[in-house]
Amino acid sequence: MRNQTARTVQHTTDEKPATVTRSGWNWSRIRPIAFWATTLVIVAELAAGSVWNLVPIEWVEAQLRHLGYPHFFAYVLGVWQAGAAVAIIAPGLPLIKEWAYAGAFFLWSSAVVSHLMVGDGLRTWGPPLMFGTCALASWALRPADRRFPTTRLRRYRPADDGQDWAGPSVTRPRAWAVPIGLLVILYAVSFLTLPAAEAMTHGWAVDLGWIEK
Repeated sequence: MRNQTARTVQHTTDEKPATVTRSGWNWSRIRPIAFWATTLVIVAELAAGSVWNLVPIEWVEAQLRHLGYPHFFAYVLGVWQAGAAVAIIAPGLPLIKEWAYAGAFFLWSSAVVSHLMVGDGLRTWGPPLMFGTCALASWALRPADRRFPTTRLRRYRPADDGQDWAGPSVTRPRAWAVPIGLLVILYAVSFLTLPAAEAMTHGWAVDLGWIEK
């Protein structure tokens, strides 16, 4: 009986690491997919938003009037959205990425609060809430080479403190090819679909009562 109990305990113990290994393997596969999915969503929105704000289209102007913001605010948002899109999709630049993520989350969370303050419904504050959530997810799931390494502070510590500092990571020029290609595609799509976007958002503004037909 004792031998059977011991074998059962040993079998259970052996299974646990295998389960953990399988779970870890699954997460290691899911995490980069989730990161790039959420990252592409927010970068695409930032790119399109920068185009819409820098033109600016009727939807943007009507929304700013509705929320009580000045007209020039669209140009300020457009410039910063373009910068955030580049910073988030680009390799390296960990410190700038931190600011870009913070700015993107501030942009969309402020949009949610602004619409709630004037009594707007889910139709208006739901999209920025979704994009803000994607920004948080992308930030949380970003890989190590896109994080700001706290170990850089060790350069100010004594050399014999027992901890090594690997130094800043080096980003090869070739690593920029894919991000630049994605940005070119996203901006090309944003400009090419601008007439359709204006027609679609005109209908939204009319339905919401922000402009007349």
